[in-house]
Amino acid sequence: MTNETIVTAAMLAIGDELLSGRTKDKNIGHLADMLTLSGIDLKEVRIVGDEENAIVEALNALRTKYDYIFTSGGIGPTHDDITADAVSAAFGVPCEYDADAMNLLGEMYARRGLEFTEARKRMARMPKGARHIPNPVSTAPGFVIGNVHVMAGVPQVFQAMVDAVIPTLRTGTRVLSLGISCPYGEGDIGTPLAAIQKAHPETSIGSYPRYIGQAFSTEIVVRGRSQDAVDAAGDDVRAMIESIRQSKEVAENRSAEA
Repeated sequence: MTNETIVTAAMLAIGDELLSGRTKDKNIGHLADMLTLSGIDLKEVRIVGDEENAIVEALNALRTKYDYIFTSGGIGPTHDDITADAVSAAFGVPCEYDADAMNLLGEMYARRGLEFTEARKRMARMPKGARHIPNPVSTAPGFVIGNVHVMAGVPQVFQAMVDAVIPTLRTGTRVLSLGISCPYGEGDIGTPLAAIQKAHPETSIGSYPRYIGQAFSTEIVVRGRSQDAVDAAGDDVRAMIESIRQSKEVAENRSAEA
């Protein structure tokens, strides 16, 4: 057994444009990479449209299930940017203009010689009691309330906010990964690979088929939090591949002799 600390997370991506295909999400993969490097397991991702009830329902389901929740999208200046309202509703607190956010945005627009319009002021709204997530790219902050981290949908801004958030999080034991190239398809390896997985319950073994030219092959990936466990499973995977090779060689020789 290993002495593991497991920290879990989920992501809620918000926006009609994601569901329609108009915008191709770039934030899920980035967050997954950053959390994996930090020893936090991203367990679930949901995408919902710009509907308050849908956001509230998804957020309340996720925030009681995982250690951290990260949202993207819906905190801009337009009428359909309703994430702040929805998060406030989920937590049962007022959504209000944050004084510090108003000052940050007001000073930024003054420096740029632009009017601080009512639409732009919407970016200073957040649930009462929320804390800022700094935004070094375009100033308008994200916010944290409870275990929920609310961030912009624009990838450059989202990534900057993630960089600011990661150092504040409790982290767990990192997942180790071992990739093994297998020259056989999943039809050949399915049964013996299932037996290897059963024999190594401290690991997670995935198989990812590839088709190159006229032949199938597989990338086998062993994941786990113990190096010894990963190495032991990897040894059995390599032994499986060698056993299949020998069996195929014998079968070919018999065919040639017939």
